[in-house]
Amino acid sequence: MSILLAAAGIVAVVALAILFYVIGGYNNLVTLRNRFKNAFSQIDVQLKRRYDLIPNLVETVKGYMQHERGTLDEVIASRNLASAANTKAAQNPGDAAAIKQLSGAEAALTGSLGRLFAVAEAYPDLKANQEVSQLMEELTSTENKVSFARQAYNDAVMVYNTARETFPSNLIATTFNFSAAEVFVLEKAEEKEAPRVSFS
Repeated sequence: MSILLAAAGIVAVVALAILFYVIGGYNNLVTLRNRFKNAFSQIDVQLKRRYDLIPNLVETVKGYMQHERGTLDEVIASRNLASAANTKAAQNPGDAAAIKQLSGAEAALTGSLGRLFAVAEAYPDLKANQEVSQLMEELTSTENKVSFARQAYNDAVMVYNTARETFPSNLIATTFNFSAAEVFVLEKAEEKEAPRVSFS
């Protein structure tokens, strides 16, 4: 009888140890998922600031660049697509398709802003405008903040994905449907840098 009690005690201890391990692993994955979602919220803040600055910049340069209507329209259209993609991604940063869509939209916006800045170089009066210079400086500063926030997000995603793919926590991730998170990268090498602004 005492052997049966000892065996039952050992089984109970092992079962409790497994239960505590599963609970700990689950809580760790939840914590890591919340970290990358929080990191994305920092990107969201900076992108919204960027989206707010762009119409002001376009409106300010419009008077100087009357023959560049196509470029200005392209910037606004790209901004609207990126803003919509950001809204969708912000609702669920764990949605890999939404993050990929945002990455593509941001790459297109960065490209159109680069073309706007290149065209703006040909307008001396525009270069001398203090308001335009200030908006461009704010936009460049925001681009840098987006870059830093994106790096923090990608780091958090890497830690989360590593935890969900490592044995034995991958068993917990599979059981409780912890899906892989997508890193936020710009797709074209030339668009990985913030647009360069030079009105000197």
